[in-house]
Amino acid sequence: MVRVAVGIGSNLDRERNISAAVTALRNRFGSLLCSPVYESAAYGFPGPPFFNLVIVFHSSLGIEMLYKEIRAIEYLQGRGIGKERGGSRSLDIDLLLYGQSVSYSKGIDIPRREILDHSYILKPLADVLPMVNHPTSNETFSDMWTELSPSLEQLILIEDIQFN
Repeated sequence: MVRVAVGIGSNLDRERNISAAVTALRNRFGSLLCSPVYESAAYGFPGPPFFNLVIVFHSSLGIEMLYKEIRAIEYLQGRGIGKERGGSRSLDIDLLLYGQSVSYSKGIDIPRREILDHSYILKPLADVLPMVNHPTSNETFSDMWTELSPSLEQLILIEDIQFN
């Protein structure tokens, strides 16, 4: 079993879509560790703000099969195959970590390069895996957040939504 971390975001019917994704992941993979939910502005396009969180679970699937499972969950929430990634979306699930693996081939980006670029990824990751080291930098996610947080986008903690 490998520890997996995924980032989940939605800016269309946010709470319903994220709740459905959490339920689908729990039904497929069992026990989940969920970060708090954060709100952030749409990045790279004009649109409503996103709800984001990170979920950690264990899986025996290989990276490619896991990626297909994630895409299937997105599709079931109306994401659609081939829809443009640069706009509003019902659900976006990104594979962030697959154990301590490093793989940048076949369209798979592990660890996801954007971890260091966006607070809506790094902060929830630091919340659920604070003492885990990033596979390539060997810094803990907690330390990475402390060092980078002033330069990243602003987040709003959404305290009334929890999935654990």
